Amino acid sequence: MTAAVSEFDADALASYLRTQLPDLKGAMRLERIGGGQSNPTFFVSFRQGPQLVLRKQPPGELLKSAHAVDREFRILRALASTEVPVPPALFYCEEREVIGTPFYVMERLQGRVLSNYALPEIAPRERRAYLVALAETLARLHAVDWSAAGLADYGRPGNFFTRQIARWTRQWQDSKGAENADIDRLIDWLPAHIPAGDETTIAHGDYRLGNVMFHPTEPRIVAVLDWELSTLGHPLADAAYSSLPWLTEPDVFEGVRGLDLAVMQIPGQQEYLDVYLQSSGRAAAVQPFHHAFSLFRFAVILEGISARVRAGNAAGENAAEVGNLSARFARYAADIIATEG
Repeated sequence: MTAAVSEFDADALASYLRTQLPDLKGAMRLERIGGGQSNPTFFVSFRQGPQLVLRKQPPGELLKSAHAVDREFRILRALASTEVPVPPALFYCEEREVIGTPFYVMERLQGRVLSNYALPEIAPRERRAYLVALAETLARLHAVDWSAAGLADYGRPGNFFTRQIARWTRQWQDSKGAENADIDRLIDWLPAHIPAGDETTIAHGDYRLGNVMFHPTEPRIVAVLDWELSTLGHPLADAAYSSLPWLTEPDVFEGVRGLDLAVMQIPGQQEYLDVYLQSSGRAAAVQPFHHAFSLFRFAVILEGISARVRAGNAAGENAAEVGNLSARFARYAADIIATEG
């Protein structure tokens, strides 16, 4: 028997998967993977055959360009032959008749996902190595020749921050549930303070500790996950975003602000960013603008989650709580720009 899933016909999925992967035998089991707020994700297993992961669009009306699982599948395929570790992507299904939305299937890898930058699961003497691996893997991603990888049309090179500020401003207008003076200040301040210099790399868009999988016992990343927001973009946007937990308290997405990092043997934010810069060979450093932009962008993403709660089609069980954090991230960003003038 297939497992019961309320949002789609699991029997239809099982039949479709068997046509794509003939080695699958026996009943299908589905397990919803919690934690994500965007594209619903499931472990899929049969009595015989490979263990799988399925990612699909959420049900209901969606914002334009959001939840593009086809783009996730494409970049996983493009990066498969590079030094960036990604799960093997098997196939993409755009036919809504199967489970109601497009989806793709990849192989399930074995490892650990450690979302808390304080790394309570890891022995103190080993913690720095995990965050060094996070920085070094990001540098490897930004070193990929995106044109040679077949991704020349994956985004628009150049003027990344100008375009992104405009995009997230529009998204705020489309999803906001209430006015927010901090967001208004950021919308005015950010376009006028974009640092000089431009560069284009593959940008993950949501690169953080919780979106990589480590080896079961080693501080080695075996897969970078959740590519929904990936595009061609500026590498320092990824670098700044991946370091945001140093700016947030432990009750805000498991940040480390206010903790005794030296005693915990956790590198500071600048040390982490220095590892990234040294690994990537870049001279340009992450500036307050990059942190403010990343916080603004995440505040808008969280407001989008809140909008999905109001619409009744949020993906995560704690979506209402997460959506309410939007104003807090906007405040973090407003505090940064207040010191910059």
